[in-house]
Amino acid sequence: MNDSSWGSPPGAGPHAGYWGPTDQGPVQGAAPAGPAYDAPEAQQTRPMPIVPDVPAYGGDQDDDRGAARLSGPLYRDDTFRDATFRDETTSAQPRAAAPQTQNPEPMPDAPQPASAPQKKSAGRDLSAAIGVGVGLGVVIVASLFVVKAVFVGVIAVAVVVGLWELTSRLEERKGIKAPLVPLAVGGAAMVVAGYVREAEGAWVAMALTALAVLVWRMTEPPEGYLKDVTAGVFAAFYVPFLATFVAMMLTADDGPQRVLTFLLLTVVSDTGAYAVGWRFGKHKLAPRISPGKTREGLLGAVSFAMVAGALCMQFLIDDGTWWQGLLLGLAVAASATLGDLGESMIKRDLGIKDMGTLLPGHGGIMDRLDSLLPTAPVVWLLLVLFVGSG
Repeated sequence: MNDSSWGSPPGAGPHAGYWGPTDQGPVQGAAPAGPAYDAPEAQQTRPMPIVPDVPAYGGDQDDDRGAARLSGPLYRDDTFRDATFRDETTSAQPRAAAPQTQNPEPMPDAPQPASAPQKKSAGRDLSAAIGVGVGLGVVIVASLFVVKAVFVGVIAVAVVVGLWELTSRLEERKGIKAPLVPLAVGGAAMVVAGYVREAEGAWVAMALTALAVLVWRMTEPPEGYLKDVTAGVFAAFYVPFLATFVAMMLTADDGPQRVLTFLLLTVVSDTGAYAVGWRFGKHKLAPRISPGKTREGLLGAVSFAMVAGALCMQFLIDDGTWWQGLLLGLAVAASATLGDLGESMIKRDLGIKDMGTLLPGHGGIMDRLDSLLPTAPVVWLLLVLFVGSG
């Protein structure tokens, strides 16, 4: 609106400068809207009608489906301002009612409907997870107590599949081409060497696998050589070398009982963390790494693992005592949690949820080895310190 519209037109009468009401009347708290009777052809003016404080419902000013209400802000947007302060060229004829919209925009101060409370979800298919877990447990226990060499083969197969998942995700998400062939061959050989020659054999096989990775990658262009071989050496240490300590446990006279204790404590620790954290978890443990883990879940893992450790050391391990089991359970809960966080850090860096889809309800093999791998050397070392190498 320009400044000339606020003055008196030339030759105006005694009511110069007065504007009559529009068909709506003035808006509360604002100047009268639009020149309804200041046109040159207007012969006389009429007295301003008395407007009630609250317009009748249904008018343009109180329509809660598109116009401003008295309880809301006076000027909602440019459309409303344009409709209130019309240009002086607007016709004096009454305006038609504004069309009503079918899906109105809610007023800013209108109360929003409360959302329905959401139930906690486990995040996975529990029936499939339980079924796969029971099946794996049967295979492991059967091979463990029937023929030790069969269980060593199970470890080697898990290592090769885990290496395949890890190297595949590295190439897909980061473009890192860690050579799988020397890793798979060296990883399987590492597990067998640990079972046959124990720690000495495991270290020698690890060194030869790293050397094979360096040489194998030389057959390709040099671009990316450093990151590829670095990832390859990391994969060789992370998966097969740590898994070798499980094969080394098996060499003792009570080897199957030691491996069973290792597996039971790790599973019980994970189960305690999940059960307590899902039910009572409120305080995040490491939100930037794994938002689902809580401090309450960690306490559950420690409690469950210590009780299970005391029982296992007392009744499964030769010459073991319950207090040693308490310490063993505490160490397992710590190493299993750190292993889980470490794998979560890798997956977060890669931008994935699971390493694979081989195991329904669990993800991939690496998603089940995340807690087991770093726990294996801890259990092996503590058992050797408590009861000897057997």
